[in-house]
Amino acid sequence: MNNLYLQESVNLIKNRINQLENKAEPLWGEMNVAQMLSHCKYALDMASCEINPPRILLGRVLGPLVKQFYYNERPFSKNAPTDPMVKVANQREFDTEKKELIVKLDYFHKAGEEQCTSYPHPFFGKFTPQQWSIGMYKHLDHHLRQFGV
Repeated sequence: MNNLYLQESVNLIKNRINQLENKAEPLWGEMNVAQMLSHCKYALDMASCEINPPRILLGRVLGPLVKQFYYNERPFSKNAPTDPMVKVANQREFDTEKKELIVKLDYFHKAGEEQCTSYPHPFFGKFTPQQWSIGMYKHLDHHLRQFGV
């Protein structure tokens, strides 16, 4: 299963990120391509313990029931809801966001399981480092598919 602790998985994601174009239109969702890249950086910041957003009430109730969908083999569904706390609404600069996402991706990979957060996901709750790594791969895959790469 793909995860961001595997170099070949990281290479696949980076190749797809590098195929993105500034004018790419989403196949679903509301964010433009630069906003999506920023959103993905935020997710990697959570997994790397750079930020620790608070748990949300709905997640405390429903998260345990659906958390396996975050790290199982099935891709995320096209219009899966995005918490407003992590939705990027302001304009972003595409090239900057793209470069910064690749830096964060490399950091997460190189830091490995030892540096992965032990803080719970705001919706799903506690994950192992391996579950974070699989979920982060799936999250990036989801958004890259959103923009056709």
